[in-house]
Amino acid sequence: MGAAAVRVEGLGKRYRIGGPACGYRTLREGLRSAGAASLRAVKSLVGRGSSNTERESFWALRDVSFEVGRGEVVGIIGRNGAGKSTLLKVLSRITDPTEGLADIHGRVGSLLEVGTGFHPELTGRENVYLNGAILGMRREEVRRKFDDIVAFAEVEKFIDTPVKRYSSGMYLRLAFAVAAHLEPEILIVDEVLAVGDAAFQKKCMGKMESVAGEGRTVLFVSHDMTNIAVLCDSVLLLEGGRVRMAGPPAAVIEEYVRQGAANTPAVEWDIETAPGDDLARIVGVRASGRLADGGDSFALQESVSLTVEFVVGGSDLRLNPVFLVKNALGTTVFSTANYAEAEWGTKRYQAGRYRAECRIPAHLLNEGRYSADVLLVHEMRTVRASATSAIGFGIYDDGTTRGDYVGEWVGIVRPHCDWMTACLGRSR
Repeated sequence: MGAAAVRVEGLGKRYRIGGPACGYRTLREGLRSAGAASLRAVKSLVGRGSSNTERESFWALRDVSFEVGRGEVVGIIGRNGAGKSTLLKVLSRITDPTEGLADIHGRVGSLLEVGTGFHPELTGRENVYLNGAILGMRREEVRRKFDDIVAFAEVEKFIDTPVKRYSSGMYLRLAFAVAAHLEPEILIVDEVLAVGDAAFQKKCMGKMESVAGEGRTVLFVSHDMTNIAVLCDSVLLLEGGRVRMAGPPAAVIEEYVRQGAANTPAVEWDIETAPGDDLARIVGVRASGRLADGGDSFALQESVSLTVEFVVGGSDLRLNPVFLVKNALGTTVFSTANYAEAEWGTKRYQAGRYRAECRIPAHLLNEGRYSADVLLVHEMRTVRASATSAIGFGIYDDGTTRGDYVGEWVGIVRPHCDWMTACLGRSR
């Protein structure tokens, strides 16, 4: 890795809540602003009111510092409102920081929202050349890339149509193709890929891997932790506009998921606050094993029971409890329901309180942290009650099945498979 492509020091961005809007204003807004200014002046003379500097403000970013090396792929994660998009807008020079600095060394290509940098009245062809010119590319350079851009975006038939007539999917495909193919030294991509279909998302991820493999720098914001883990060399976790954690993807993602996941193997609700409606409510969820001390981790050599208690308020209802077990990346490892249970899979419930239990076999889950969502599904299609990440638990290896191997086992599941080895002949 060479010198830093991006260097951020003490970066902050403050927005004024209820403050005057930037850009053009209507006559009504101008008169209203002038009247408000006169009123503030009168109040200041009589010692009342607050000055402009005291108006309430909001820091979207505060004291953010980090470096990104050339050719490095950095993921930026965090909950909604954490400051991810604001950070990318500052780095893309769309908005100026309130404090601090951000040094960018190299040509930047940004895809922050659908259609960013496109003029709606221009055709797709014209917008490709316009974006190339903005990036400082010569016309001949753009021409060499043009066919690849159009083929990737799959908009050949509409390339000479004004983009204002494009669907959001067409807009997105062309915008990403332009950002990725015009060879920016730094590619900045926000969560816009969620707009595309599954095939296009896969295509985009492959292109970003290719871009990263060519030694270009990528900053990538996403809520898909699997993509972050696969694509990124390091990850920044933002919380409340500040960097909460930075480091290897696995450790940072685990911290991010842990914030939103339950860390207890059991939870109960009062009937008034229990998830659900008048027909069905979840009142308790629990993970249990051989442990008698109430711990939240279980050996992979033992089975783990997931139990849900629920209250049925109506009569003659067909309900099915469902568990979704997820790993530390938020990926659903498996789902299970009692549809095939001999007695209760198709039985209709009467009003009352019930308990349903499923058992995760021993030697199934790999080591790590897991969470479980629980649902009550009515007539196999309508969710009457749900609790997301209701409980959390861990799986650990006590060493009895490792042999001489001491490293981590790869994979989400870790089944105990029977092996058979035979000698087919000995050499003399």
